[in-house]
Amino acid sequence: MTIIITGGAGFIGSAVVRQMIDETGETVVNLDKLTYAGNLESLGAARDDPRHVFEQTDICDGEAVARVFIRHRPRAVMHLAAESHVDRSIDGPADFIETNIVGTCTLLEAARKYWDGLEGAERGAFRFHHVSTDEVYGTLGAEGLFTEETPYSPNSPYSASKASSDHLVRAWHETYGLPVVITNCSNNYGPYQFPEKLIPVLILKALAGEKLPIYGKGENVRDWLYVEDHAAALRLVLEKGRVGETYNVGGRTERTNIDVARAVCSILDELLPDSPHRPHENLITFVADRPGHDLRYAIDSSKIERELGWSQKESFESGLKRTVAWYLENRIWWQRILSGDYQVERIGLGKEAAS
Repeated sequence: MTIIITGGAGFIGSAVVRQMIDETGETVVNLDKLTYAGNLESLGAARDDPRHVFEQTDICDGEAVARVFIRHRPRAVMHLAAESHVDRSIDGPADFIETNIVGTCTLLEAARKYWDGLEGAERGAFRFHHVSTDEVYGTLGAEGLFTEETPYSPNSPYSASKASSDHLVRAWHETYGLPVVITNCSNNYGPYQFPEKLIPVLILKALAGEKLPIYGKGENVRDWLYVEDHAAALRLVLEKGRVGETYNVGGRTERTNIDVARAVCSILDELLPDSPHRPHENLITFVADRPGHDLRYAIDSSKIERELGWSQKESFESGLKRTVAWYLENRIWWQRILSGDYQVERIGLGKEAAS
């Protein structure tokens, strides 16, 4: 049996690929364009496993995507390919519209035409799993949680593009009958995360003795989910989720950004007792806030826990320590990234979009 995973060289996608190769006997077709955040080294040993097949393909290229379906005849698609960084969407929203909306539409059409050609048990078993974000719901006040019934209210170009893709997936289900499931997750963290997101930025800047930039006063709250726990949830939804349903996946771990920064610094102090930058907390500095910065996200995971029996294995404390340790032990991975085009610079001020 074969599953197509789009974005399988990305952060969350690579975790899903690794788990699939380690824990199942299925063939995984990794469909990835390999943009700046795609890295085949994130697959670890799975990269060279004979059950891992890499297809360097742009999801916006309908003919190429159709050929992948015909060539590999998957039983399911897990769609994780996306532009995903809010700050980048502020500076350059067009890429997010193209990949997240046009790309999802193109993929849906390829999947629909392929599914229309299936018969019997193969047709009944096929699934299209769309992976999305809690940011489509907008922002919360001091109380409350996002549920599957929370109205959409995206506030950034990124979240608007993901909300649009969610609506497309639902429309293809309602209009054409395509068997879909959707998941919306909270903030992921863990090994192999591209160094533009908060936690790896904090780790790498602290190692270099650079200032640790925290937006505003650091009071924005996020719900944190360890990436391996998320990958396990995605696989569970693919196999057992009810067609046409949405499942929210969260870590039940709310932390302010300043608390996350302090926790990272504390772990670095512990793991690097001889660091000249201890205490690393002294490196924290507050910078101008992100435009339209949502105050708080928090997910109610009751549905996936109740219906599918999912539960997370890592607490935030254990997961964060594993994450920091991984970056310390895998310097070659992130040094190769930093030696290229990407540097850990401040983006997301809207300068490119306005120019």
